[in-house]
Amino acid sequence: MNIAATTGRARPVTAPAPTDVAALRAALAERRATLGVIGLGYVGIPLALTAVKTGFSVLGFDIDAPRVAQINRGESFIKHIPHAAVAEAVAAERFVATTDFDRLAEADAVLICVPTPLTKYREPDLSFVVSTAKAIAGRLRPGQLVVLESTTYPGTTAEVLRPIFEETGLKSGVDFFLAFSPEREDPGNPDFGTSTIPKVVGGDGPDALALAETLYAQLVVKTVPVSSPATAEAVKLTENIFRAVNIALVNELKVVYGAMGIDVWEVIDAAKTKPFGFMPFYPGPGLGGHCIPIDPFYLTWKAREYDITTRFIELAGQINTAMPRFVVDRLAEALDRHARRGLNGARILVLGVAYKKNVDDMRESPSLKLIELIEERGAATDYHDPFIPVIPMTREHAALANRKSVSLDAETLAGYDAVLIATDHDTVDYAHVVRHARLVIDTRNACAKAGVAASTVVKA
Repeated sequence: MNIAATTGRARPVTAPAPTDVAALRAALAERRATLGVIGLGYVGIPLALTAVKTGFSVLGFDIDAPRVAQINRGESFIKHIPHAAVAEAVAAERFVATTDFDRLAEADAVLICVPTPLTKYREPDLSFVVSTAKAIAGRLRPGQLVVLESTTYPGTTAEVLRPIFEETGLKSGVDFFLAFSPEREDPGNPDFGTSTIPKVVGGDGPDALALAETLYAQLVVKTVPVSSPATAEAVKLTENIFRAVNIALVNELKVVYGAMGIDVWEVIDAAKTKPFGFMPFYPGPGLGGHCIPIDPFYLTWKAREYDITTRFIELAGQINTAMPRFVVDRLAEALDRHARRGLNGARILVLGVAYKKNVDDMRESPSLKLIELIEERGAATDYHDPFIPVIPMTREHAALANRKSVSLDAETLAGYDAVLIATDHDTVDYAHVVRHARLVIDTRNACAKAGVAASTVVKA
């Protein structure tokens, strides 16, 4: 989210009154405080609704006026968040969305939930965080708590946000309080939501830590205090680097075992029966979502400041980013072997463009890269996704915008030379797909998990 247009000019503050930390902490503990949530997306909306449900009043800030209007009508724009949850919060008059950033002054605590993407050179893009910080600085008042939740490299809170806020003349830990608490949302996960996931908290000083702990103790099942914002920032990166590296490992094993005629999914399912020393991760067509494909490179970039190369992380990145090309090569080989034809001139149906199953989230989805690679090799491509009827505009894949999902009826399936399963949505009838498709390339083991086996199914 770019809120530069709403940025107010930071105004000098002279001789601020002493901040009553005890009073602010009491207001947070008793849920009398007003919370401001900046960025009403996959992180901000669940956070805001959780806060409202626990008794807080919440002001939600976003520059997307249609989205703000939709929220204020009590409508959800995210599949796994029901309309009723938004409507209930709005009807209770404890949740209001707005594009008016001057209302930040009304908030006792401001929570920043804006994107932190990479540039095309795989370097951190903090433009959204910086523009948000400047917007806050223009309205910052003594006695406010500001918490960054956006994933970033260690040092961002202290080195980027604090100087912007202190240009106002207010001092962190004295006049206002600054903390970092990384979001841990897993969209579409039925087992864990915002309130049931422990929250790591690092404060810029003891008062900031105490205030942030008090706030999140009202929202989540458990708070996990750490010694500094930088430590909290490192915790989030470590969580996602762990996943990225282990996914890279099983992706590499998929390639190796595949060459040996061994099914990597069968290997993993057998290995996970060991009750200790093994944790299952699964291969796929590439990494998706806002976290795992991006976050490791934030640490890689920061490590260069210390003349350290993150070889393990970078190798994992190379393996994971190579997966879409591996899948397309497997698709071409399968067409040659089973259909006696090449990829050039073929008609391919990509099944699933969400980055993971059962969500309507396309951020960093490998499906988009797959479509582009397939079409570069001369094939015509359509897609089906029950949760994404139209591909929205994205920065990296603008040419695919406005394409529409096709049906999965028998006649449509039979019209393609191959169906490539890129996302294993549970609502798809895989037996129906296999029955009517000429060839199925399965990157998620979806057919086997559905109990469907056929000579026309090729794992990739």
